[in-house]
Amino acid sequence: MTDTVGTTEAAFLLNISTARLRLLLRQGRLKGAKKVKRFWIIPLNSRGMPEITPGRRGPQGTWNKGFRTGNTFIHVLRKEIDYNRDNGTSLPAISVKQGNRNYRCHEAEILGNCKIVYRPHKPNKSQAGGARLWIEVEPDTQIIRKSFLDTEPEENKPKGFG
Repeated sequence: MTDTVGTTEAAFLLNISTARLRLLLRQGRLKGAKKVKRFWIIPLNSRGMPEITPGRRGPQGTWNKGFRTGNTFIHVLRKEIDYNRDNGTSLPAISVKQGNRNYRCHEAEILGNCKIVYRPHKPNKSQAGGARLWIEVEPDTQIIRKSFLDTEPEENKPKGFG
């Protein structure tokens, strides 16, 4: 394992957004972090995690202090797809469940190993309704979630349609 990481990998390890990590960097709350030209170099502690000094006021931080142990589950929300089709909306139809948090997005890029699971007679009860088809990702695999505006930009539409 490397002794230092960049901002994207550190945010993934801590399970916080890169914007929140950059705010902590500006406040000087990441121990040993230094900027080399345009990039931040963040050291890892003996457990392989970036160390954050706690703030002086307010509630305690909600970042990870150790490695993730449970798998990440990605579900395609069929009811959201049907609702978007019937009502002309574009609500997020992908659910990414990491630990006890559930994120909704339009696109999920998996940067590592994963498997697609289909169990028609033994649904996954971790999602409401019990999903029968899902993507299972190992806990240390990074997932990039993206959400879009209500309407799709013109450059993303296929040429020659509409």
